[in-house]
Amino acid sequence: MTERPDEKPATTESGSAQESGSVLEWTCHPVRRRPLVSALVTLFLILVVVMVYFSVMSMLLSALAAVVMFASLAKFYFPTTYHLTNERVTVKTMTHTLHKDWSVYRSCYPDKNGILLSPFLAPSRLENFRGLYVMFWNNRDEVIRFVRAHIGGANARNQGVEV
Repeated sequence: MTERPDEKPATTESGSAQESGSVLEWTCHPVRRRPLVSALVTLFLILVVVMVYFSVMSMLLSALAAVVMFASLAKFYFPTTYHLTNERVTVKTMTHTLHKDWSVYRSCYPDKNGILLSPFLAPSRLENFRGLYVMFWNNRDEVIRFVRAHIGGANARNQGVEV
């Protein structure tokens, strides 16, 4: 993929910034990645709101449907900033900021769009609810290496195994 001028690239900070704990930071904005899909999703959202209006003839319920649909797609429409340090993972969205220590996570599962940080050693049905999904943004290999180093290192130290 080619990098667009309006994208914030993945960066690795070094020197004094790394000593203060700042290691890897990037912003992921899915609506910009695939403009055609973004247009189709937006068109579908408008179509659903129009269908709700014509089925119940209520502007209030149509507005409620628009708010619910838009809120459910907030991660798609608004940027998410990921900040990985040696101590924790920070995920900042438009509405909140989540800080989680690496010690919470015991395994990880990468896929083509991101990596799932799981609090369980073995695969579990609960990991989609208790885990954290970190999306890639032209930095797949770098993020996987960083996450595996921190999750693997924490597990090995906790289990008494040398890394």
